[in-house]
Amino acid sequence: MLVYNVPTALFRIFNKEDYKEAVSYINSIGYPVVIKANGIAAGKGVVIAYNRSDAEEAIDNCFLKDLFGDAGNTVVIEEFMEGKEVSIFAFSDGVYYLLLPPAQDHKRIADGDMGKNTGGMGAYAPVPFIGKEETAEIENEIIKPVLKAMRELGCPFIGCLYAGLMMTEEGPKVVEFNCRFGDPETQVILPLMQGDFTELLYSAAKGRIQKELLFYNGGSSVSVVAASGGYPDKYEKGFEITGLDNQSEKVIINHAGTKEKDGKIITDGGRVLNVTSVLKNNDLIEAKKIAYTALSKIFFEKIYFRKDISDKAWQ
Repeated sequence: MLVYNVPTALFRIFNKEDYKEAVSYINSIGYPVVIKANGIAAGKGVVIAYNRSDAEEAIDNCFLKDLFGDAGNTVVIEEFMEGKEVSIFAFSDGVYYLLLPPAQDHKRIADGDMGKNTGGMGAYAPVPFIGKEETAEIENEIIKPVLKAMRELGCPFIGCLYAGLMMTEEGPKVVEFNCRFGDPETQVILPLMQGDFTELLYSAAKGRIQKELLFYNGGSSVSVVAASGGYPDKYEKGFEITGLDNQSEKVIINHAGTKEKDGKIITDGGRVLNVTSVLKNNDLIEAKKIAYTALSKIFFEKIYFRKDISDKAWQ
């Protein structure tokens, strides 16, 4: 991103053997800062440190306590970016691409974006603060340069490019990339698409994406994650889940951390279910109401969910 002028946060990288240098660095900077374990950490390897004590604890968890295993052998300390987060999916054949409607994830465990980071507690789409002007800026500043860079580096990107962005006062900046669908954004985006999805993917794989095969149908969707109490830390499993049947036809329930035992569906993970509303019209207020009405019918011991998914659309 630095070489190709793709906007992102300022950062410094430290390896395990640089522990003292990392501690010295966090004593010399302003706060808040973002501290990331530089590897796969189930969405939990990012800490927003609001003071030096928080920063030292985050570095110690990686370098001294090995909380994230090999993922914590390298740490990235980044500038804290302020703004609104948005997730963008770009299906690409390596040159051309199709953007899907933007979605917004909710990473923090508690209402008001408080508490620890998770794999995602809910999402909604479309995002009202991303219009034609913002979309063009995202394409020109991020999507096109990244695809160009990967072609020039000899590894053209063919597939689903997930861009997690922060809409700052200076414009969009990259928070992260994934080379896959994002969860829970996928649950709210795909039901709003109309056309031949598999044929679109096939055309991209063949080397010339046929963008006309898939289009946004004008609807809206809100997905809320029902989690096990205690997640993203320790939690219990094995509780029976009730209320999954007799839901509205406007609701999709995706099983994430569940399994079947003796004819019953029981909890088997931290994020247990995605309860997703799907409307044919763009009405996020109604979509939220339907999602939470569906969730109110579902129960398992120590069920936990955020109550403000999609509220940031109007903030």
